[in-house]
Amino acid sequence: MPLVAHTGLPTFDRLRLEGETVLPKDFALQQEIRELHIGLLNMMPDAALEATERQFFRLIGESNQIAQFYLHPFTLDELKRNKAGQAHVDEHYETFDQIKEGGLDALIITGANVTGPELSTQPFWDPLIEVVDWAYDNVTSTLCSCLATHAVMEFRYKQKRRHLDNKRWGVFSHSVIDRKHPLTIGVNTRFDVPHSRFNQVDREQFEQANLHVLVESEEAGIHLAVSEDLFRLVLFQGHPEYDVISLLKEYKREVVRFSKGEIEEYPPFPQYYFSKQTEAILSEHMEQVVSAIESGSEIPEFPEKLITPGLDNTWHDTAEAVINNWIGTVYQITNIDRTKPFRITVDPNDPLGLR
Repeated sequence: MPLVAHTGLPTFDRLRLEGETVLPKDFALQQEIRELHIGLLNMMPDAALEATERQFFRLIGESNQIAQFYLHPFTLDELKRNKAGQAHVDEHYETFDQIKEGGLDALIITGANVTGPELSTQPFWDPLIEVVDWAYDNVTSTLCSCLATHAVMEFRYKQKRRHLDNKRWGVFSHSVIDRKHPLTIGVNTRFDVPHSRFNQVDREQFEQANLHVLVESEEAGIHLAVSEDLFRLVLFQGHPEYDVISLLKEYKREVVRFSKGEIEEYPPFPQYYFSKQTEAILSEHMEQVVSAIESGSEIPEFPEKLITPGLDNTWHDTAEAVINNWIGTVYQITNIDRTKPFRITVDPNDPLGLR
């Protein structure tokens, strides 16, 4: 939570110039500990629907803000689901109309599975634009994950993602470009982030859109950027919400697809994720799978239980820190009445002094 400048101590001014949140005493006295309502537009397919809920709910719940968090999951009717997935949505999710009626302090939008190269032909395209446009005028800040970022970059900023020659897949090292922004204050200046995507929006495109880059990787590109007002839109290309086993589950899925003949090439290892020992185990398993296919024998069981204990999570603490900063900033600048339109103004003499 923020410091309160209850005296004229110069240290308060110095810390604020460094990017720390320091409230004037008269402003702090008007505040009350209160609830925050955060929406989760979950566009993930049925197999990942509940796991994605847990990942983002966990990040919110582990933040150290003194507030009561109400999480409001919803999805889009245009995304077709199987019987179990639809039953889960029907029982536990709200409708977009209910979301608009109650209002939100903040919104998270997940990625989604797509078919074909054009995002504008996907069933979620038009309803997603409606949600983002509503949130832009009525919600303090909207955080977009991976494909949601690509969609927003295309329909709001006219910057289409480009297809990569190879899948950007693994855990990559990143550096903080702006250390004084509210989202990166106090965060490690170098940290890891998982990525899993076939497409990318490049730095030049973020700059052409007048967006502000906060975190970047030499290998994986831009991870975190914010809108021109510095906070209304928060854009991730990576997946800081991933569990330690998320990339393993993706790798296993691709191995199973190869075993069934759905893809022609055996999947490569996600980069910088497995240890050398784990890669040796998986290489041996690959040889066994290929041999079984050639001989027509039973496919060997994937050695998941053997591998899982050796996986390292090198990104979750930093993900917590960024989300905690996000929530803290939302808490300080959001409207008390969340059903009223929200506006952010930026002091030209203090660009990070969001009001």
